[in-house]
Amino acid sequence: MNLILLQPEDWTNDSHACLRDPRRLHHLREIHHAAPGDCLTVGALDGLIGRGELLSLTDTEAQFRVTLDREPPAPLPVHLLLALPRPRMLARTLEHVSALGVKRVTLMHTRRVEKSYWQSPELKPEKIRQHLLLGLEQARDTRLPEIAFETRFKPFAEDRLPAMLANQRGLLAHPGLAQACPRGISDATLLAIGPEGGFVDYEVEKFLELGFEGIHLGERILRVETAVTALLSRLF
Repeated sequence: MNLILLQPEDWTNDSHACLRDPRRLHHLREIHHAAPGDCLTVGALDGLIGRGELLSLTDTEAQFRVTLDREPPAPLPVHLLLALPRPRMLARTLEHVSALGVKRVTLMHTRRVEKSYWQSPELKPEKIRQHLLLGLEQARDTRLPEIAFETRFKPFAEDRLPAMLANQRGLLAHPGLAQACPRGISDATLLAIGPEGGFVDYEVEKFLELGFEGIHLGERILRVETAVTALLSRLF
């Protein structure tokens, strides 16, 4: 936790906050070894970053005097279209994309996504939020990503994806496609990444018909969470 991310319920007034949840209190005591008088990096959820002076710390609460004075890191110019990973991998992937600065994620169904994944407790709003918050705390960011769901591929690809692609560069990451992953781009980008086993031929053809550019990361076949991190790091 490189940032104490203050949520609306933490504020007691415009300049003071009180933490009471066990996870953050444990981190303050056992990881930071914080003591009254220490100044720590804090941020307001979806707001500014600054410093928090620890006024008091007990087993049940931590009191801070807060000064916020700078913007969080700039977001990546990408909307991630991600075939729904298996639940354990989803948790790690959400934390990673949040830490890397992705602010829009659409989790979509594709042929090789197990239907049972959509029933996972990891898709409950509170679970998703917790994974995203962990990523923000790691990266010293405050802007919570938006998560959307598309449970049927064909209606999504035919009815909504064309409008999403307007004024954006579409990139389809899939093994065996012609173009190597570009580096250091700044375009607003719609990046599609498939499930374990990749997209089926119909899905690849549909993306390419819509105007997506097919890209690859080389001969290695990567796990989804590794591929997401590698693609984002190379592209931006």
